[in-house]
Amino acid sequence: MEKQRIVVKVGTSTLTGESGALNFRTIDKLAQVLSSVHNDGNQVVLVSSGAIAVGVNKMRLPIKPQNVSMKQAAAAVGQCELMHIYDKCFGEYGNIVGQILLTAEDIAVKEKRRNLKNTFEALLENGMIPIVNENDSVSHAEIESEKKIFGDNDMLSAIVAKLCEADRLIVLSDIEGLYNGNPKERSDVQLIHTVEEITDELKELAAGSGSNRGTGGMITKLEAAEYATLHGMDMHIALGNDPENIYRIMEGEAVGTHFIKRY
Repeated sequence: MEKQRIVVKVGTSTLTGESGALNFRTIDKLAQVLSSVHNDGNQVVLVSSGAIAVGVNKMRLPIKPQNVSMKQAAAAVGQCELMHIYDKCFGEYGNIVGQILLTAEDIAVKEKRRNLKNTFEALLENGMIPIVNENDSVSHAEIESEKKIFGDNDMLSAIVAKLCEADRLIVLSDIEGLYNGNPKERSDVQLIHTVEEITDELKELAAGSGSNRGTGGMITKLEAAEYATLHGMDMHIALGNDPENIYRIMEGEAVGTHFIKRY
């Protein structure tokens, strides 16, 4: 099989339980699977949400704070905890991780974007696994705005995939993929396995689904898919509670929803 450069995005609802505490079993399995994919000769970038939720839990806050400064404090605490766990888990499988925290400006400003691209290349070419998150502890735009630029890292993962010239983007979610209805409201809906074109009708289907612990939903994933496929990458949505879905996708199995690149 041809070696690939892949970006994997994992959301808050996959990394944490209902209480906000880290789901260590899933994180360890994710590290094991990505390490195996990496050790097979592929290059791997992980885009990880979860800093605020993990920080809220570690700080023993009764609820997720509403004001920006406390959210940023929670992000600072949570990001430290997340990277500690990732470093430990990936290290158990013989891999070294590096942290990259981004704001929208890092993507928008040409010189910063070039430096960022060079950092990714240096890490990947030297066998490291970059772990990326938005820099919530210093940037309030993503926390405050109604219309988030990165959409719980869904769009961020697509932008990172383009920046890294990845072959494939895999978005791990608490929803198996895109359905022809809302699976949380109806039992007769069916999974859409393959999408060749993202239409207005599909966007209507995607609206409204999401999770309490994350800030994104299916609509942000569809926006990320549109961006990725227009820039020459396949994108997949799959259940994150079984990280071995990554193996299945890499082996060409029909898992979740596959958005086919436009060229």
